[in-house]
Amino acid sequence: MKKKVRVNGAMKSYLKWPLLLVLLIVCMNISILIVDRRAGILMGGYTLLYILIAFGLYMAKRGALLKDIVRYAADYGKVQKQLLREMEIPLGVLDMEGHLLWANDAFVDIIRDERAGRRNISNVIPELTPELFPEGEMDGEIHVEIDDRNYRGLLRRILLEEDAEENAKGLGRDLEKLCDNGCLINLYLYDETEILRYIQENHDQRMVSGLIYIDNYEEALESMDEVKRSLLVALVDRKISKYMQGIDAILRKLEKDKYFFVFQQKYLPKLEREKFSILEEVRTVNIGNEMAVTVSIGLGVNEDSYLNSYEYARAAIDLALGRGGDQAVVKEKEKISYYGGKSVQVEKNTRVKARVKAHALRELVEAKDEVVVMGHAVGDVDCFGAAVGIYRIAKTLGKRAYIVINEITASVRANAERFQNNPDYEEDMIINGSRAKEIVNNNTLLVVVDVNRPSYTECQELIGQTQTVVVLDHHRRTGESVENAVLSYIEPYASSACEMVAEILQYIDDGIKLKQIEADAMYAGVMIDTNNFLTKTGVRTFEAAAYLKRHGADVTRIRKGLRSDMEEYRIRAEAIKNTEVYLGCYAITICIAEDVDSPTVLGAQVANELLDISGIKASFVLTEFNNKIYISARSIDEINVQLVMERLGGGGHMSAAGAQLTNCTVDEAKETVRKTLDQMSKEGEI
Repeated sequence: MKKKVRVNGAMKSYLKWPLLLVLLIVCMNISILIVDRRAGILMGGYTLLYILIAFGLYMAKRGALLKDIVRYAADYGKVQKQLLREMEIPLGVLDMEGHLLWANDAFVDIIRDERAGRRNISNVIPELTPELFPEGEMDGEIHVEIDDRNYRGLLRRILLEEDAEENAKGLGRDLEKLCDNGCLINLYLYDETEILRYIQENHDQRMVSGLIYIDNYEEALESMDEVKRSLLVALVDRKISKYMQGIDAILRKLEKDKYFFVFQQKYLPKLEREKFSILEEVRTVNIGNEMAVTVSIGLGVNEDSYLNSYEYARAAIDLALGRGGDQAVVKEKEKISYYGGKSVQVEKNTRVKARVKAHALRELVEAKDEVVVMGHAVGDVDCFGAAVGIYRIAKTLGKRAYIVINEITASVRANAERFQNNPDYEEDMIINGSRAKEIVNNNTLLVVVDVNRPSYTECQELIGQTQTVVVLDHHRRTGESVENAVLSYIEPYASSACEMVAEILQYIDDGIKLKQIEADAMYAGVMIDTNNFLTKTGVRTFEAAAYLKRHGADVTRIRKGLRSDMEEYRIRAEAIKNTEVYLGCYAITICIAEDVDSPTVLGAQVANELLDISGIKASFVLTEFNNKIYISARSIDEINVQLVMERLGGGGHMSAAGAQLTNCTVDEAKETVRKTLDQMSKEGEI
């Protein structure tokens, strides 16, 4: 049944007011009748006539008036619709399934194909799906690109009232569908192409500060004839200058082997795509020099302050040098990117740095009451040997010293037992993390050995308990580091932490004397980290070994202490038996060592043994321990496994690296290693 048109509100009162005045006239008639009967009767006749005329006019004109109102409303609706259709802001009305129900001209001009939009808006705006529609009162937002123009889409949920739903059913089949959900979506498109262009231009014109250091300036010059040295320097300068001209950079030479440059940020993506080709260009300079020249680059990016940008560049160059040089490091606030770093680090023959660090360490030890030495979690032989060396330095200088070890693993137990119940050493020489927290304060020197990542230490909380922290490590730096270290001695070329400590011992005090068991512990650390002097050994490695031998280190005794039992040997053999050769040159296996004290050490041993197989360029051994998956990666010289492990959140050296994975099974971790190798092979990183 067709519903009658009803008039409500102020209009209804306005139409009825003549009838409402009848009450006033009747009251007036009664008053007159009381005063004068004849006048009252006469007044009553006129009152009746007024009532008949008012009612008649109301009934006669009501329909015509309502028609005029409806006509006005229709005209108003047409004007409103015309305004919406011609509105410059593109507007489209969608149902909850994504169908375009109505759109103004500006919206149609953008999407072009209105018919496809009526089928579904995702046909013309693929990024826009019903899942992105707002569910509450808060507006949604989406950024899309249509015909090379960028738009910000504002999604606003409109709830339909009951009367509006009833009216919508009579306006067409499309709008009638709305009534089932009781709501629709208004989509406004705002052109932000110009704004984004200006933002990009502002971003591109930001200044990037950079530093270039020649890693082996002195060593490269010494490897060639004196008459050619100036020519080599000139060629390197020319390579760097030409490279900087290609990015419109300002270059200034600070020292004979240091450069400072600035350029616009718009050139940075180009440099990153080329993976900083200047690294390879400088390395190829050869005019008879036996040693290739390598450079390190540090860039500070995306800082509003020029001073902070320069500080970022300095931090980046420190990272590059700390990782062995021959690479570029880009630091953008907390984000750090690495490029290069594939060449073998050049060993520094000079011990000047070791002597300087030794004197600085001595001053720090003498200024504190106690010394606490801490290594990495699940400590190994190298970690323990380095800690023993620092312990001897502290005792020589008359300070109380402690070594923090939460759990003595099987690989360390043989050496550690020689110090326990030994009258030459305190009973609390080795303490756990809980006891160390009670000891460490601002009068304590904390020395971190064989690790430079706080999260990998035995007790990370100790680093925040004192303001005096020293870091001694031979692993490459990563983005995570000990920020409050007053002395940081990180040398990636060193074979082991024990080698570094052995060098420091020679400069700490002329009268320092290592005991035999201390020399054994440090010598064992060098042996383990060099795989019995097969990897990462240099002149200074053997000099450190000779120093330890002079203090009583016995190779036979050390070898007995490092032997494994039959069960461990069987586990290693089983892991080697089940090895998978991936991509023809990568050995991947799982070391199942559930009932072994030091499964990670076994994994490292298996990784070393797999390199003895012909054709294997790198080995990856996965070991599950303490709800984590430990990955030991090893190579000889063809693959930089440190780059592979960094992709997995780890680090290390070019030939020996590792990583830890959580929240995954060992099989999932193995698949992750495969995918990483696939990706890096496609990208040319390995």
